Amino acid sequence: MPVDHYENFPVASILMPGRLRKPVAAIYHFARAADDIADEGEASDAERLRQLDDFRDELNHIAVGETPLLPLFKRLALEIGAHNLPLQPFHDLLNAFSQDVLKKRYADYEELLDYCRRSANPVGNLLLHLYGEATPVNLAYSDAICTALQLINFWQDVAKDYAIGRIYLPQDDMTRFGISEEQIGKGIADEAWRVLMKFEVDRARALMLRGAPLGSILRGRIGLEMRMIIAGGLRILDKLQSSNYNMFERRPVLRPFDWVIMLAKSAPLRY
Repeated sequence: MPVDHYENFPVASILMPGRLRKPVAAIYHFARAADDIADEGEASDAERLRQLDDFRDELNHIAVGETPLLPLFKRLALEIGAHNLPLQPFHDLLNAFSQDVLKKRYADYEELLDYCRRSANPVGNLLLHLYGEATPVNLAYSDAICTALQLINFWQDVAKDYAIGRIYLPQDDMTRFGISEEQIGKGIADEAWRVLMKFEVDRARALMLRGAPLGSILRGRIGLEMRMIIAGGLRILDKLQSSNYNMFERRPVLRPFDWVIMLAKSAPLRY
């Protein structure tokens, strides 16, 4: 599992075929730079949105065959051209980052899934295009995995997100299980909280398992990479469960021993 802002994005993994490391790095640097615009620093919302619009303009330059202005996009344009990558996933990511600037709450699970469709699924879409494996079946499996990974990030980062004014827990779920924003702010992991988080964790796990056949469909090193990503996400969910869903006091992270367990669970499966 990768580090920094895109914890679930396989950047420069030792498992990644050498021919794909440059395009994967270019995609990652685009996503990280756009994410930083939405999240980091002291810029106003208007300035953040303006900078994201500048990124859209650069994508439009690429679309019509013009040379982008920024070095980041010049490198990205080379990889997009070399690997015939679609541009829509990049626009979807920018739309999600723009939404992060303005939208801090999600009414229900369907609204959250719509956000994940643009904030997470484009990454898997682009990787499958790089692999030459972007079939409809594979894309559906990838969407399930990427959305599950996004949800896992949300659940391990409830306190971190609250600190910057965001709550990704669906509001109707919070009401149903009797959880208030004040409780999140105070970091109270009582029985009601554990019941809510078990519900959300179980839902994320089911979604991950729905996409898991992709790890066996993909062959060689990219298949192993995918199975490790799936195993890593499931391992984080296990850690959330074992901590009684108290991510306020102990945010789950992957330790060296976890990698041993993940590798042991990453043998090809048959579904």
